[in-house]
Amino acid sequence: MPVKKVAEPDDAPDVGQRPQLRPGAGPLEQPLSKKVLGTAVAVLDKQLGVHTVGDLLRHYPRRYDSWATLTPLDALPVGEEATILAEVRSVAVRPMKTRRGRMVTAVVTDGEHDLDLTFFSDRGPQAKLAAGRRALFSGTVGTYQGRRQLSHPKILYTDDGKTDEGSAIARLDRPVPIYPATAQLDSAKISRCVVTQLGALGTLPDPVPADLRARYGLIGLTEAFGKIHAPQDAEDHRAARRRLRFEEAFVLQVALARRRSADGAQPATPRVPRPGGLLAAFDERLPFTLTGGQRDVGDQIATDLARTTPMHRLLQGEVGSGKTVVALRAMLAVVDAGGQAALLAPTEVLAAQHHRGIIAMLGDLAAGGMLGGDERGTRVVLLTGSQPTAARKRALLDAVSGDAGIVVGTHALLQEHVEFHDLGLVVVDEQHRFGVEQRDALRAKGRDAPHLLVMTATPIPRTVAMTVFGDLETSTLTELPAGRSPIATHVVPAAEKPGWYDRTWTRLREEIDAGHQGYVVCPRIGDDAEAAGGEGPGAADGAPFGADDAEGTPRRPLRAVVEVLEELRATPALAGLRIEPLHGRLPTDERDATMQAFARGEVDVLVATTVIEVGVDVANATAMVVLDADRFGVSQLHQLRGRVGRGSAPGLCLLVTDVLGPMPGRDRLEAVARTLDGFELARVDLEQRREGDVLGSAQHGGRSTLRLLRVLRDEKVIETARNEASALVAADPDLAAHPALAAELAAWLDEEQEAFLDKG
Repeated sequence: MPVKKVAEPDDAPDVGQRPQLRPGAGPLEQPLSKKVLGTAVAVLDKQLGVHTVGDLLRHYPRRYDSWATLTPLDALPVGEEATILAEVRSVAVRPMKTRRGRMVTAVVTDGEHDLDLTFFSDRGPQAKLAAGRRALFSGTVGTYQGRRQLSHPKILYTDDGKTDEGSAIARLDRPVPIYPATAQLDSAKISRCVVTQLGALGTLPDPVPADLRARYGLIGLTEAFGKIHAPQDAEDHRAARRRLRFEEAFVLQVALARRRSADGAQPATPRVPRPGGLLAAFDERLPFTLTGGQRDVGDQIATDLARTTPMHRLLQGEVGSGKTVVALRAMLAVVDAGGQAALLAPTEVLAAQHHRGIIAMLGDLAAGGMLGGDERGTRVVLLTGSQPTAARKRALLDAVSGDAGIVVGTHALLQEHVEFHDLGLVVVDEQHRFGVEQRDALRAKGRDAPHLLVMTATPIPRTVAMTVFGDLETSTLTELPAGRSPIATHVVPAAEKPGWYDRTWTRLREEIDAGHQGYVVCPRIGDDAEAAGGEGPGAADGAPFGADDAEGTPRRPLRAVVEVLEELRATPALAGLRIEPLHGRLPTDERDATMQAFARGEVDVLVATTVIEVGVDVANATAMVVLDADRFGVSQLHQLRGRVGRGSAPGLCLLVTDVLGPMPGRDRLEAVARTLDGFELARVDLEQRREGDVLGSAQHGGRSTLRLLRVLRDEKVIETARNEASALVAADPDLAAHPALAAELAAWLDEEQEAFLDKG
């Protein structure tokens, strides 16, 4: 119904299901009561995932409307919203001619002037219209057959014995909360439920300490709930949101501060490289000069490794910024000090790539104790789930004996029978692909707590790092090593300009004829057993193949490696080229052979899934074509693009889409084509995905614990909360003096959720 919009917060809450209730819960964790709310409890539970008192009170309005100013009937402005106080003169109900149902028409009067009302349904408040009744009517003034009218206006009866005219008129300028709602439970009913529940509560224990509230001018929790759900004016709901945003940031930062405190209390063995040892030998042989950023981050890591408490550091950087060299130098430092390092990679392709790359960089330093090996060297072994038995046994023996200073592997490293002689450093590559339990399983293999270095090539905005990786120190590499070439990125609108699609393959051929190689990336493999969440597009898009687009237009199935491989082999522009497939379901030996053949230049074009997204480093590959590119996330496209332009020749990335006109998928592609700045693209990605994905709500099957806080917008709030949380936990690690905060922490972050916050 038309009402005047007076406030529209830019932090509309997320909606979904929260985790299961926990025993010993406080007042906000109590189940909703039918005695208080009646039959609405079942609808709230099933339709909105609102199970507890806290769920209901944290089901915040998405915006606020107003009844608008009371207007005399003789001064109604056509085309504008208005509210009138009038008496019903007559009512008529009749069937509609062009559709099912009945319409209601009424004439109302203020004693001197009349106004028509029209409703295209006989259900709702209009069903109670009758001659002689008085009410407030609010809507947009229109005309019909030369007469002014309100179409489907909002109604507030003033003669029902519940609302007198004076109090009704006084409510005109009061903000009206508008909630995320359902067909069975509209916003007005939700509002009544919330107000009823508020009336049944006493003063709530406040998780934000009183001194913090006083220092930052924050209202209490009970008052905040009252003002966000039943504000008297706009200042009320602004003050409530300010307080509740701070609470979300503060409770989260307390959880992270407690994890930092617990990690810092663990003993670790200092790892200081010996002079003239393995690290020094490696540095002497480097064929290039480290960037300033690599040197600075290396010094930070060296300082951490020399401490008696375990390092917990996040190393982030642009695609191709040289993170692997930094991580390798850290591993060599630990080996120099008598320990071992384990590098955990998410896929066998990436693990094998790391293994080959490290051996290539070390040369005879990777053959310690072997014929022809440098006496200062060590062994570098690979451990994956699909290795031949003999190779696997050798790798296990080298790890447990200590002969292998560096062990590279996949999830196979996590198995119980995998043992180390003295594990001193765990390096996790592309950490977002691993769960906390997996990381902890590897760290548990050390005598003392091993140092931890996690790497990501997905740039992370500072506020996200504080919010999601708040228990890790963060190092960032921003400059690219010398010799890296620029990458030109273009969007190819195949549906709008078919000629451009044909030109795509001609352009790819030109790169091959110039002596280079290329990738063609497809969102799926192409059999009937496509695995959900497998190698396809990122979760930011999540549309299944064959799904409708945002406008409801049916789309063809997403392009698949199997079909595209045959199409390209039959494309005249690519005749005679060596084109091979690469995806995760190929046998390991076939996949490795294909990748190595590509690295040697024996394959011209790889038709691949996102298995090439990280770690694949072939300097001669200069061209990439991404099919159905609109179905990939911004960060994923940036990662894929980073596979080209890794040598001296410029890179080319063509993003093919059949999306027409301005749509979210097309906007993502334009953003990627516009900039090579991964940090800017990370912000775009986060703005589109919202914080629910960032904080792992999908992994928990529920909504994000952040309802009002926005990690990009609320940087000052997050930083303030982090500082205050750190000080509070340092003074009171067990929160003994803050029982309300401890209770809120236990209720808000169950054990699994709190662990997820430790993304390292």
